[in-house]
Amino acid sequence: MALPHDPRPGRNPALASVFDPRSAPRLAWLLVGAVRARGRRTVTSWIRAAGLSGEYRPLLYDGGGRRADPVAARLVHGVVKPLVAGATRLTFALDDTPTPRYGRHVQGAGVHHNPTPGPAGGPFVYGHVWVVLGLLVTHPAWGVVALPLMARLYVREKTLPGIPAADRPAFRTKLELAVELMRWARCRLGFLGKPLWVVADGAFSPDEDAVGVSAFSRPQSPWGPRPPTASDHVAITRTDRPSRTYKGVSRGR
Repeated sequence: MALPHDPRPGRNPALASVFDPRSAPRLAWLLVGAVRARGRRTVTSWIRAAGLSGEYRPLLYDGGGRRADPVAARLVHGVVKPLVAGATRLTFALDDTPTPRYGRHVQGAGVHHNPTPGPAGGPFVYGHVWVVLGLLVTHPAWGVVALPLMARLYVREKTLPGIPAADRPAFRTKLELAVELMRWARCRLGFLGKPLWVVADGAFSPDEDAVGVSAFSRPQSPWGPRPPTASDHVAITRTDRPSRTYKGVSRGR
C-alpha cells in the first residue's frame, strides 16, 4: 500500500531545515522508507518503500549527499544526545570498511585489500573504502553496538586522476581522515562535558593531544617486539589456504 505524500512538515523541523525547501517535506517519509525497506539497504530501496518513486530526482540525492555533515550534526543532537545522557564517558570506535562498488558512474572506486575474503578467498575487492566513526552504546538485549555517526571516503592516490577535476578531492590518508572524524566528534559532542575515548586499530593511533580525545588501540603485531614461541599458541591448521597464527589460535588469511 502506497503511503500518502503528506509529510507533516513540522514533524522534525531541525533535521528538515538542512535540506532544500523543495525536498525537506519528504524527509519524514524517507525515514519511514528506511525502516520499511527490505533487501539491500540502499537509498533507492528507501524511496521505493516510502512510495516516493514517482517524485525521485537524482539532483535531490546528490544535494543530500553534499550536506552529510550538517545532517549528521542534527542527528547527533536529536538522537545521540538522549542516549548518552547517563553515560560517564563517550566511547567511539574507529575503523575502515570496504564496500564493493563498480559501474560507469561510480567515482572513487578502486582495488583495495579485502579484510574478510570469505570462502572464495579473494585477497582484493573493487569498490569504496570508508573510514567510519561509530558511537559505542549498550543495548539491553544485544549488548554493545556501534552507532555510525560519520564516515569519510578514502580514495587511493593512484585512483584520483580518474575523477573529473571539478569533483576530485585532495588526497588524504586514512589516518588523516580518522583525525578529521575525531575532531568532528569533539566539536559536536564535546559540549556535553564527558571524557571522549576512541577505540581503534593500531593503524589509526593518533596524537591524543592534537585530537583532544583519549585513544586506545591494539598493536598491529599481536606478538609485540619478540617473535612467538611454541608455548605462546596452539596452531589450528586449515587445508584450504595458508594459515596465520595468533596467540591462542590461528586463522586463515
